[in-house]
Amino acid sequence: MSDAKSDRPTAEMSFEEAMAELEAVVGKLERGDVALEQSIRFYERGAQLKANCEALLKAAEEKVELIRAQEGRAVGVTPAQGL
Repeated sequence: MSDAKSDRPTAEMSFEEAMAELEAVVGKLERGDVALEQSIRFYERGAQLKANCEALLKAAEEKVELIRAQEGRAVGVTPAQGL
């Protein structure tokens, strides 16, 4: 990929940084105006960014569950929609 920011290891990125770059990658792929080899690199980078975002979200969910457990509140329960 052409910009230096995209060379940054995903593990060093915040959720917001990774999501912003992932959105940019998806936009480039959706336009379809890049060469095949570059498209493959974009796709690979997007997969890395997606995995990083998923890991960061999972870690955040685990922290929230820990806090809820320490407060004596139910953990692992999602309220019904609309309640």
